[in-house]
Amino acid sequence: MDRPATAEELFDTIGSAYEEVFGRPPVIDRALRHLLGALPPSSRVLDIGSGTGRPVAEELAAAGHRVTGLDVSSVMIDLARRQVPAASFVHIDVRDWASPPESWEAVCAFFPFLQMPRRDTEAVLADIARWLVPGGLFALVTVPRDVEDVPVEFFGHTFHETSFAPEDLVRRVEAAGLEVTGTASELFTADEPGTPPEEHLLITARKPGRG
Repeated sequence: MDRPATAEELFDTIGSAYEEVFGRPPVIDRALRHLLGALPPSSRVLDIGSGTGRPVAEELAAAGHRVTGLDVSSVMIDLARRQVPAASFVHIDVRDWASPPESWEAVCAFFPFLQMPRRDTEAVLADIARWLVPGGLFALVTVPRDVEDVPVEFFGHTFHETSFAPEDLVRRVEAAGLEVTGTASELFTADEPGTPPEEHLLITARKPGRG
């Protein structure tokens, strides 16, 4: 493939290998502990970029929450539906997703923005703020780098990565109308020979209001 892979092409190709190589990054565990400890029973949770469904949708659904996962990859959606039948999964790009205002107690976004232009990330963050109930929780995980449309090798494919420096992303979450409640950063090395460690950033936030 001469051109960079789209997110759909990349993750259709990777499939279950993603779960095998990346497993459970520490910041994902931290985010899950935060959500599981704070959410009211039977909360509605939107998981953007739900991948294989593990561990995020699986653990939230096992705790009794009503989870809907979104992913651009039909292969990932099929895997998630098989692995996590207690959750619902929709094959869609979050930029095409419509949800009523104040319809989710929590939204997770673990690595879905790395192939999205900055203006689109800003628009989705504003959508998330609108979708959350007052007091609703938001957890975002990304690779924080001040890069835009930079070629990156990943699982033998090239894609164009866009991200933000940590302080810039925090500002954008706040500009969307959310209150940042914490940040955490970890170095993570995937279980793949020759893969260098990368920084993972967790941002937790809430929508102002009751709750």
